[in-house]
Amino acid sequence: MLPESEAELAEMVRAAGAAGKGLAIRGGGTRGIGRAIEGTPLSLGGLAGITLYEPGALTLVARAGTPVEEIEAVLAAEGQRLPFEPWDGRAMAGANGVPTVGGLAATNASGPRRIEVGAARDSMIGVRFVDGTGAVVRNGGRVMKNVTGLDLVKLLAGSHGTLGILTEVAFKVLPASMETASLVFDGHDLETAGHAMRAALATPYGVSGAAHGGGRTWLRIEGFPASVAHRTKALGSALARFGSGRVEPGPGDWAAIRDVTAFAGRQGALWRISVRPSDGPGVAARLAPAEVMLDWAGGLVWALAPETMDVRAALGVPGHATLMRASEAAKTAWGVFHPEPGPVAALSAGLRARFDPQGILNPGLMAAPAKVAA
Repeated sequence: MLPESEAELAEMVRAAGAAGKGLAIRGGGTRGIGRAIEGTPLSLGGLAGITLYEPGALTLVARAGTPVEEIEAVLAAEGQRLPFEPWDGRAMAGANGVPTVGGLAATNASGPRRIEVGAARDSMIGVRFVDGTGAVVRNGGRVMKNVTGLDLVKLLAGSHGTLGILTEVAFKVLPASMETASLVFDGHDLETAGHAMRAALATPYGVSGAAHGGGRTWLRIEGFPASVAHRTKALGSALARFGSGRVEPGPGDWAAIRDVTAFAGRQGALWRISVRPSDGPGVAARLAPAEVMLDWAGGLVWALAPETMDVRAALGVPGHATLMRASEAAKTAWGVFHPEPGPVAALSAGLRARFDPQGILNPGLMAAPAKVAA
């Protein structure tokens, strides 16, 4: 199914509901982290294009099927960017599609810059979507001055298509940085790296990325050239107790860090774990023999673990572990999404019942795991 208008999409959803048939919603096919969905494939590729861009107002509106790279090219021509640095899932998933706006928003895809500017949902100021009854819903605004009622915008971000099929998303954008540099430390263990990253964020030097992997710790500074040079030098002095860091000019390794390319094409289950930054190094240590990488100053742990490993049971602290890539057997055993506490699960079920009463939007995506963490 390939609708070419919002009205056509709404009619398709109503017809599917009347027939009791599920819909497997697809954007560019690069962020499909869930279980295989039994339903009629529905692609948003026919709903593409930028419908509004006002550089002076720092706002951009695009249809759900618009390639992210198209938006980034248009923004770059005006010296602007999406603030939250969306990750590209093709390497980690082994996918050949093209990341789209709808997939970005539906998964709340946020990269290393999240520690400075917030997640994707924080840059979304408006949405249009079709719910499970075929109703077209509009929420938020298309320009910053008209934004009201952001609740549904936040709700749709990260809902993985289970509450509605996004047709249009409005973003606030920001000026791009003129210069980038990274302060890099070699030889840090997990605990030292955690202390160094948190210490860096406590300085006034505007760190926009803090990551660690393979014994290397990266701290990123962005802005005007003179400012970047001054702040990078000052940051190195402030962190002298952690060793002598070297300055690497330019974008460096941040695209690979963002897209977790170190784990691309590797055997095992790939987990994405969100915890308090201070808990990240300890969680990573407890996951041995899994290979790990830290982002968001320790708040995000990527782990490549054996498929038989109960990663959630090993956390030992509050957090959420999402199974990003694994065999269908492992996804069935552990569940893709972290089990919700009873009250939260009841709230989530109530929302899905309200927006998708017949359960036709990505049915089975949020299925409970066959195994429960101890």
